Order: sequence, then structure tokens, then C-alpha cells
Amino acid sequence: MHRPVIHSLRNLAHAGLAALLMCTFEAHGDVFADGDRVMVQVGPYVYHRVHDAEHNNVPWLIGAEWESESRWEFGASFFRNSFYQPSTYIYGGKRWFLRSRDDGFYFKLTAGPLYGYKDPYEDKIPLNYRGVGLAIIPGIGYQHERASVQLVILGTAGVMLTFGYDFWK
Repeated sequence: MHRPVIHSLRNLAHAGLAALLMCTFEAHGDVFADGDRVMVQVGPYVYHRVHDAEHNNVPWLIGAEWESESRWEFGASFFRNSFYQPSTYIYGGKRWFLRSRDDGFYFKLTAGPLYGYKDPYEDKIPLNYRGVGLAIIPGIGYQHERASVQLVILGTAGVMLTFGYDFWK
């Protein structure tokens, strides 16, 4: 991809996140259906399977996602990758509660473009072309009322701990 396309993808991610956040301040009937939720999340820590002194274990991830009542979701997150490069993940996915929603335990699977793994680390994610690659990311978590905690599985590289809060329900 050429540089303008990459900048356009990043700008699209920023605009999408801003629009998602702004929509939460609109009237409920105009924006969301009953049962939808909007969550903000932070990811303060990554554990890497293989220790490397150059790895970033504090990604400073911040993100937002919208989830429908049927548990389909769309989101975007911004973070510093394992090599301190600014990165963006735009995704769609689905969440399944393992027993019942009241139990709180869930499995989640998301997929989408991941931007930010550039030279000399472009080989660290699959199908990477000039910093844009494809990510398929599973996670397991627990939700209690509006708060959630999740372990995100980062391929064979490691796991990330995230915390979320449903600020629109």
C-alpha cells in the first residue's frame, strides 16, 4: 500500500472511534437498539512467551467497541506494539457467553486489519504489507455488571490483559 492509503486507513480508524464515542451522547432511540452496549477498554500489560529485553510489555492500549444485543461487535484500538511502534487494530467479531450471561464468563473472537508493524518487524504478523496486516484475535474473559476483564491471546507471541467498562448500556 502506498503511504496515502495507510494514512487513510489510520484516519478512518480515528474517525470511526470518534464517531462511535460521539454517538453515545445522542438520544438512545436515535442511535442504539435495546440491548446494545458501548465499551471502552484499556490494556495495561502484555506477557510475552519468549522473553526479550526489547519487548514492550506496557502497550498503553485504549479502545472502544460497540456490541449488538446478538453479541456481534465492531471496534478499534490504539496501542504501542511489542516493538514500541504506534499501532491500530480495526475489527469485527462476536462474543459468546459460556453458560449464561449471568455467569459472566465468555469467549470472544475478532478479526480485521492491523496497522503498525513496520520494518524491521513486518514479519511479526501474517500477511503484512507495508505495515498493514491481518489479525485474528481470540480472548477469554469475565464480565460483572458493566466491568470486564479479559485475556487476549496474541498468536504464539503472548497474552494481553485488558479491562473494559460498558459506559452505554
